[in-house]
Amino acid sequence: MKNALRKSTIGVLLGAAFAIAAPGARAQVAEIKVSYQPALYWALPFYVATEKGWWAEVGLKPVFSTFPAGVPQIAASASKSWDVGGTGSVPAVLGAVRYNLLTIGLTNDESVGNALLATAAKADAFMKNPQSIKGQTIVLTANSTGDYAVQSCLARWGLKKTDVTIKSMGQAEIISAMSSNNADLGGLWAPNIYTMEEKAGAKVICSGKDAGAIVPGALVARSEYAKEQPQNVAKFLAVYLRAWKWMGTHRAESVAMMKKFYDVGGVSISNVSMNKEFDTRPVYDLAGQLKVMNRAAAGSDVDKWMTQIAEFMKSTGTMPEVPQAAKYITDDFMKMVDKDPKLKAFANQSN
Repeated sequence: MKNALRKSTIGVLLGAAFAIAAPGARAQVAEIKVSYQPALYWALPFYVATEKGWWAEVGLKPVFSTFPAGVPQIAASASKSWDVGGTGSVPAVLGAVRYNLLTIGLTNDESVGNALLATAAKADAFMKNPQSIKGQTIVLTANSTGDYAVQSCLARWGLKKTDVTIKSMGQAEIISAMSSNNADLGGLWAPNIYTMEEKAGAKVICSGKDAGAIVPGALVARSEYAKEQPQNVAKFLAVYLRAWKWMGTHRAESVAMMKKFYDVGGVSISNVSMNKEFDTRPVYDLAGQLKVMNRAAAGSDVDKWMTQIAEFMKSTGTMPEVPQAAKYITDDFMKMVDKDPKLKAFANQSN
């Protein structure tokens, strides 16, 4: 796999200027195809930015495509059906190996939001004696962050993947199977976790965080598009970061917008659970992104987290080798935002 960008090119790109329209004005607009998974916390910034009209302020016109999970999403990149987007860290690594995708930033820390749940009738027994999970069937979405969290939980209890039977299903199928008592254990991600808790009384018996696994979400770009349109990739990041910044200072309005966004995606959860999304899912502003992606010391945090995920994927036979982090994780586009005064100010704006 080729390096994200050649150094000779980076120097030119970092000095590029960005035309951001003055308030009330419109910049020249370029279309950008954005992919995501609907009704997820980390995808909410796309909706917020659209409702607020921020894309046009940096000269972008988003064309959205949505997918039920990460694997079909990254596969669609092969046909150039999208340029940039957000996805889980497991699909991001898989996308790097199979489709030369770049990880250009993080969406959030979803370690709490990926978990192993048990039905109300079985949860307490499994929690008291995790070894009793041996021989059980776990339904989950293969090659997902939910899968990673479940495998991490099993390892925490001294269990191996071969100690249980794994059945791969989509998230909606898992909810249906557990709600109808056709499955006792399931790997889910938020907000599906809250749906199971509220509608079926299921309980989280172990999250990624409980198991000591950092589960970041990834902002990704097709490498070909990133090379051809680096300024648009940087603008995309700036819009996303501004949405988080605004949401951080406008909680009530953000929760109201989340309800609308989730409703469109077919998800209905309580206000308590929507607020839990904000409370348990750390996000990163521009400075935070640059900090966790900084390789100045002994490798970046993002390199470490994604490599741990890649090692998990190798152990499950999903990929033959662990890819070198520097070949698919790049902070070049975050640096482009940081080095342009107008774009940096836009990304850090909270109103």
